[in-house]
Amino acid sequence: MAKIRKDGKKTPPPISTASLPDIVFMLLFFFMVSTTMRESSLMVKKPMLPQATEITKLEKKSLVSNIYVAPPTKEYESIYGTQPVIQLNDAIEEVSSIPQFIQKEREARNPNERPLMSVSLKADSDTKMGIISDVKMELRRINSLKLNYAAREKQ
Repeated sequence: MAKIRKDGKKTPPPISTASLPDIVFMLLFFFMVSTTMRESSLMVKKPMLPQATEITKLEKKSLVSNIYVAPPTKEYESIYGTQPVIQLNDAIEEVSSIPQFIQKEREARNPNERPLMSVSLKADSDTKMGIISDVKMELRRINSLKLNYAAREKQ
């Protein structure tokens, strides 16, 4: 009968790294495809959205323009104070700047998609209704009638 000997001198074969570049590029491609870029940075505090019972998700977010109404962040409080302000893209603006903002947003869209464009109003739940009414009236004045109020689900 043969004896099985174990040699302590044998080392395991090295791990093949030939497929490592393929794996790295596959992961890189996955993250490039699945990551969304932030369009604008918030200059206002993240709005604590009001609660609602009837919520529907927006289908095509590329057709939505956001208007934020909330108090400015700590770094902008010295300039704008602590009262709620309106942020359009990357700038804090007055209500009178909304027509130019909507016009730029319309021009950036495909002409076939312009009628489908809507505005999402993301307002803090503690914001007074006066500034919200001013934004709504300005949107009505320029015939931008598709308005969405951002809200979180009531729990």
